[in-house]
Order: sequence, then C-alpha cells, then structure tokens
Amino acid sequence: MGAGGAAALSVPIGVWLARGGEPRVPVGPFGALRPDPHRVFDLLEGFSYQVIDRVGRAMTDGFRVPPRPDGMACFDGPDGAIVLVRNHEMPAGIGARAMGRPWPRVAYDPDAGGAVTRVVLDAETLEVRSKNLILAGTAQNCSGGPSPWGWLSCEEDARDVTHGFVFLCDPTATEARAPVRIDGYGRVKHEAAAIDPETNACYLTEDQVDSCFYRFVPHDPASPFEGRLQAMRIHGRRAEDTSTLRTGERREIEWVDLANPTPLEDDLRYTAQGQGAAIVKRGEGVCHANGAVHVVSTTGGPIEAGQIFKLEDGPDGGTLEVIGASTDRGVMDMPDNITASPDGMIYFVEDGEGHDLLRCVRADGTVVAVGRNASSAGEIAGVCFSPDGGTIFVNLQEEGLTLAIRGPFHELRG
Repeated sequence: MGAGGAAALSVPIGVWLARGGEPRVPVGPFGALRPDPHRVFDLLEGFSYQVIDRVGRAMTDGFRVPPRPDGMACFDGPDGAIVLVRNHEMPAGIGARAMGRPWPRVAYDPDAGGAVTRVVLDAETLEVRSKNLILAGTAQNCSGGPSPWGWLSCEEDARDVTHGFVFLCDPTATEARAPVRIDGYGRVKHEAAAIDPETNACYLTEDQVDSCFYRFVPHDPASPFEGRLQAMRIHGRRAEDTSTLRTGERREIEWVDLANPTPLEDDLRYTAQGQGAAIVKRGEGVCHANGAVHVVSTTGGPIEAGQIFKLEDGPDGGTLEVIGASTDRGVMDMPDNITASPDGMIYFVEDGEGHDLLRCVRADGTVVAVGRNASSAGEIAGVCFSPDGGTIFVNLQEEGLTLAIRGPFHELRG
C-alpha cells in the first residue's frame, strides 16, 4: 500500500498526468497508503474499511449473493437506513442454475446470470439489515447510475437481440421485480448512465474500442423515458477520435439524432459515426457533478491508459474538455467507474494492470490516491457515496467483496 503508485500527489491533475516520469513517492500532505495487515485494501492514514458483504452469502430472500459485483449506488432507506443497490456482471448463457438454484419467475431471461441486488444497512454501524434480488436474468450488468426514479442498471452485452438494454430498478423492492426495460436509451454495449437533474436528460457510455457517447433527451422532463436518443459529434469534424486529445484540449460539441435506437445488430455506433459522431475509446464511468458531466475513456489518451472529460452541455451543444489524459500508468491506469461526493469532489477507480487504486480529484485540481486493492490485480468497481457523504463504497470484483470506507473525506477537499 505504501509503494509505487500509492503516493498522494499534490500537483494539479493536468500537470500530474503530463509528467511521464513523476516519482512514485509520497509528495503530498497525506503521505503514503498504509499497508493493510489483512491484505484486502490499503488506505491513507485515518481511513478504515469494513467488509459489508461477499459473494455466496445467503440473502434474506433465500438466494445467495451472485458473483462479480460491479456498479453501485446509494439511496436513502427506511428509518434512516442506507440502501445500497449493486450490479452483478454475469453473462448470458450462464443461468442461475449454474449458481445453485433457478431464478425467480420474474427473471428477464432465465438463462442469463446477470442481476441486481439490494443491501439495506444501518447508517451508523453499517450492519446489514436485509438483502435481496431486485432484478434477475439480465446480461453483464456492468455499471449504471442513480436517478430520481431508481437505479439504472446497464447491460454490457448486446450480442443477443434481447440484451444490451438499460433497466430501471426500484431501491425499495424487497423481492425481485418484473424487469422495466428502457428501450429509448438504446441497445448497445452499455456501461454507465448519468442524469442531468435539471432536464432529466440521460448521458450514456458504451464500452467498445470504437464506441460513441450518447444523450437521451426527454420530450417532457415529466415523462423521462419518452424522447430521442442522440450521439455526440465534434463541431466541424466528422467521426473524430477523441482518444488523441490531451490534457487541456477542448472541443465544441453538438448532437445528432438516431432514428432507430434499438437495432437488431450491435451497430448503433456505426450508424452514429456515419452521421459524424465522435469516437470514444471504451467509454465507461460517467457522473453529473458541479453542473457538468464527467466521462471516462478507459483506454483513451496518448498511452491508452485513460482520459477524463468534462462536458458542459446545453440544448443545442456545448463543450468537451480533457481534464486528464494519462501519460504514465503509475499515476492513472485505465480509470473505470467514477462518482462525485455530495460536496462535488470527483472520485474514480481503476481497472488496469497490477494493483488498482481509488483516487480523488480535489477542489484545487490536485489528485490523491485514497486506497488500493491489496488482494490482487482485480479491478475496483462500484464507487459511490452514502447520501450523507460519510461513507464511500467499492467492490473488489474478483474477490467478490463489497467494502465500506470511512475517514476524514473533508480533509481531502483542499
């Protein structure tokens, strides 16, 4: 935890990522990460973690926690509880029987292993009060995003015409519910979703090496799933590859309408690019914070180790700016899920080579490594905050662990 890329860096993100030879030693005010004696998760001094759940444990509804926990979000629960909603990235073709028992009768596809679970926690002690399935029989539920209507769970598998959709999940459901599929959000290899709270527009990433970035605009914010799907285009440029953009580069953007958001083939991105839409290499995490959309390109940038974009949007267009493009895998290695704390700080986790990290971008533009997967080279996923901002949750996907992290987050703000 205290070695290599586990240092806390105190230079602005643009400068930090531009220094290909940045020394991997503690140079910031928080020092190195402390090695975890249990070899689960290394953290900065003053922070601690708690194992909330693990794959295979019995749930309240009689099922067991499915493998490969991924994207998550927190919601306010009953009697002051925290409701943690969690994806499980299991594919089609590996049905529930392979995991021990059939899915409930409301499963979307009984032969698909993807799912969403709900964990109700005591807000103070983080003790698990209950947990259950709320969606079953989907495929590769990767990430998604919170919304005013519940959790948006994204399928990252569009090989079968019945998959590749976004599903709305009810955080209050105490048992698996019939699936609510949002066709308007398109049929692609979905990764994540973020809602603009002012307009109810939904921003959607696609995890392909030649993906597009999408926006769903409701005809009426009061009917959020009726509207048009669009793809981002760089103004004056056709099908520009945004992976070539470096830190600080900025582009004017516009949006092109997509007439058929649910094609039979997984080719919506090609239709969009035929209309000039931009290419985003492996669009993954996305969140709305501080009046802007923050988007991750996991393999974008000069060494294919990641970019973070800031998109400021309007009805007819806006701007896309690269706030960080990695030039050193030791300081950013394939960022994946991204979130914002209630006070607006950006946090992201990695899915790169070696032991991945949890990092934050401070208000003054500096970057701090907050934690590190000490168990393995498996990815960290599902980064999200409790509603009060006092706890951050992450999943160690290969280990099948859901962790809660507490500490002086306010000191990181700067």
